[in-house]
Amino acid sequence: MTKKNSMPSFRALPIVALLLYVLKMGYFGFDPNLVNASVISGLLTALIPISIVWGAIFLFKTMEYTGAMDTIRSWLNGVTENRVAQAMIVAWAFAFLIEGASGFGTPAAIAAPILVGLGFPAVRVAILCLVMNSVPVHFGAVGTPGWFGLGQLPGIGPDQLLDIGFKAATIHSVAALVIPVLALIFALGFKDVKKNIIFVYLSILSCVVPYLIAARFDYEFPSVLGGSVGLILSAWLAHKGIGLEKASGVKATNPVGALKLIKASFPLWGTVLVLLATRIKQLGIKPLLTGKTPLFEASFGTLGDFSLSSSLVVTIQNIFGTATSWKYALLYIPSLVPFILVSAIAFVLFRAGRETVSRTLGESLSQMKKPVLALFGALIFVKLLMLGTPGQDANTLIIGKALAGAIGDQWQFFASYLGALGAFFSGSNTVSNLTFGGIQLSIATSLGLNVNSILAMQSVGGGMGNMVCIHNIVAVCSVLGLSNQEGFIIKRTAIPMIIYGIITALVGYVMLG
Repeated sequence: MTKKNSMPSFRALPIVALLLYVLKMGYFGFDPNLVNASVISGLLTALIPISIVWGAIFLFKTMEYTGAMDTIRSWLNGVTENRVAQAMIVAWAFAFLIEGASGFGTPAAIAAPILVGLGFPAVRVAILCLVMNSVPVHFGAVGTPGWFGLGQLPGIGPDQLLDIGFKAATIHSVAALVIPVLALIFALGFKDVKKNIIFVYLSILSCVVPYLIAARFDYEFPSVLGGSVGLILSAWLAHKGIGLEKASGVKATNPVGALKLIKASFPLWGTVLVLLATRIKQLGIKPLLTGKTPLFEASFGTLGDFSLSSSLVVTIQNIFGTATSWKYALLYIPSLVPFILVSAIAFVLFRAGRETVSRTLGESLSQMKKPVLALFGALIFVKLLMLGTPGQDANTLIIGKALAGAIGDQWQFFASYLGALGAFFSGSNTVSNLTFGGIQLSIATSLGLNVNSILAMQSVGGGMGNMVCIHNIVAVCSVLGLSNQEGFIIKRTAIPMIIYGIITALVGYVMLG
């Protein structure tokens, strides 16, 4: 995929999955039922990113064909015509807030089409959004990578999670002084970024300062708070032209009225509100969407046991008579709620006709054909990589242990790259922490390193690994309608990912020192 005349991901990923399937059955000698169950699990699990990506495409097609996007473009151009400022408002501050509210790869899927609509080149937008979505990730989906991904480890309670979160936020905050600037240079060029560097850093700090302060006291909401404050301050700074190149000042002509803007931006703020409402546990809505009490059950013999809960959580257990299972929370995975729900309300709000609805549905489905094949291949590949038994380590664990064994006493300089490896495989900081958190804990204990610092570096690695995760890249390319650009993108996002790891190693060394 990364060579000059590259193979498209919808061919490459299924081929790689097939090769790993043969290796698992032949070289590694895994139980065929277990391997086949993992394939089925991969196919089913792929429905999660597929449905999220389709929901995001549907939402933005809705905004495009109802005229809402035209109004938002006019407003953003009215705030500032400066491309650097627009990129920071949308790809940095707004995506920061979305990550804090949702996770699941939604920030790039939501932010990228807005920038393309403003006239940014699609490939550069994909790189920009992937790289930008790293700093807030430890506290993504209201802190899930931390309290769930690391909270399962022995001896890790609320006090430890708070300390880990603050240390992770500290590392991320230092990296934020470099990584967003690199992302902007990839997207817009060095000269434009240099001319507006004061605004860039003011926008970065407007998110990072409240984020870091909040992390001292809480391990769930720092990204939500940082993104909210940063979005308001970044838009205000841009409107006033503070830190921006003078020639790219505020566009005062044809201002968009407040009521018109509120109505046009409903798909965006409505999505954020629904995401927050369904993820903040104190509101009590989340259990209503994720309840597992069976409403209907059926057994299909060796194929598995099916159940449907009153919260529309679909579960299949004992696939091919193994312990392999799969779950899909229809109302909680960000697709039907909020994307399709908000789109449906928007159709009514904007009085869209049947032709608009039909066009939105048809084009969003058509755009998903090749990405579906790529995502099926990617998730089968991931599931097979992570397949292990008590007597046979998973490929991911073999790789992780080999790295740890080779590096030894200098582990603190490489801990984040193991976290990145987990996210590269799975596309999830949470899954990376669940997969490699135990190894990191064991290494830290055996080497006498501070456990909380090493686990913070693990989670930071999981965030930076999202830049190069192939199915995240496939997802953002799908939303933007890009074809055969995945290899080109991964070669470029790998550079800031490596730099991020170096920054993490240096800050981590100071922490451990």
